[in-house]
Amino acid sequence: MIAKLVNKFHNFLIKSQKYGAWLTLGQMVSVLAALLLSVAFANLLPKDTFGLYRYVLSVVGLLTIPTLSGMNTAVIQAVARRHEGVVLSALKTKIRWGLLGGLASIFLSGYYYFSNNPTLTICFLIAAVFLPFMDSFTLYGAFLEGKKLFDISTKYKIFTQIVSVVTLIITLFLTKDIFFVLFAYFIPYTLFRFVFLKITLKKFFPNQQKDPQTIPYGKHLSLISVIGAIGNYLDKILVFHYLGAAELAIYSFAIAPPEQIKGLIKSVQSLILPKFSQRTKKEIKTTLLSKTLRFGLFIALITAIYIFLAPYLYGILFPQYSQSIFYSQLFSISLITAISILPVTVLQSQMAKKQLYQLNIYSPLLQIILLFLFIHFYGLLGIILARVIWRFANLVIAYWIIKKI
Repeated sequence: MIAKLVNKFHNFLIKSQKYGAWLTLGQMVSVLAALLLSVAFANLLPKDTFGLYRYVLSVVGLLTIPTLSGMNTAVIQAVARRHEGVVLSALKTKIRWGLLGGLASIFLSGYYYFSNNPTLTICFLIAAVFLPFMDSFTLYGAFLEGKKLFDISTKYKIFTQIVSVVTLIITLFLTKDIFFVLFAYFIPYTLFRFVFLKITLKKFFPNQQKDPQTIPYGKHLSLISVIGAIGNYLDKILVFHYLGAAELAIYSFAIAPPEQIKGLIKSVQSLILPKFSQRTKKEIKTTLLSKTLRFGLFIALITAIYIFLAPYLYGILFPQYSQSIFYSQLFSISLITAISILPVTVLQSQMAKKQLYQLNIYSPLLQIILLFLFIHFYGLLGIILARVIWRFANLVIAYWIIKKI
């Protein structure tokens, strides 16, 4: 059975090697870079400082909501249909709305100033400078993926990530100051995303064709993902406020490896979205179940391997975080729910706005409720249990909704 699953996955890569190999390479580099950075954080930064760093980035994640993350998906679909002229309009829209996030960060900085917390005051002032731009400049990747130029997109992203990770690691060797660490995070990502955006627009000059539905659809996708974004970052914010910075560090190292594995698995989404966008609902539904079963079995195999290896990996790489091992093994069970990217991608490709609204409202609301309830009764273990339970519930909801289109 295992040999058959591996063989099927190998055949999938062969069939899609023109695109999938590059996406897989990009995700592998991303996982390796994240691993190296995690080792550096674990061994060079005190738990309290790392927990503070994770808290700031989690809040920043919420403040990037106005940059309209759903616009990237809308641009991928528009460019796949040769409506390339929407890119500049989408960029201006993302930056304009992103200014609200920067303003919110300034207000948050003021809150911490009057709360006599100078560290967080300066942290959120630093974040305010970069918030409108850092995520907005990622549109170059959406444009390239829409044109199925996955090799170029991956090269740009790999370069940006390597430079950013190296900058952070060097900074950690030189200083433990949270402000310098934040600058080392924000500056490389913002700078090189801007550089590659300029290169992309100059090298692959977009045509003038526009789909007037792209910008409104991008806003719709962004709006319906708001509650989901809150749910994604709320866990870390709750751990910081209820349990403290050190506990947040333990939690972050518990979920990091499974999340990186999930990121590798999710590389499939960028590959199938342009393909699904060019197919009818009937064509997609015909093969969805069989693809889901094969995909799920392969992920289950990966999960079992990780649970077995986790104690050894932590002992070698993160010996200071042995408390994270059990939590990480428990959390990794939720990896099987990564198969939900298939029905979600179907909904996105078919612009099923009503169903996307349902999925991105009901499911995150359930997650938020579970997080508050479980951390109150079970602490850090409760946060892990809440996320595992929610992911399986989300999987059920996604496949229930897909039947309605």
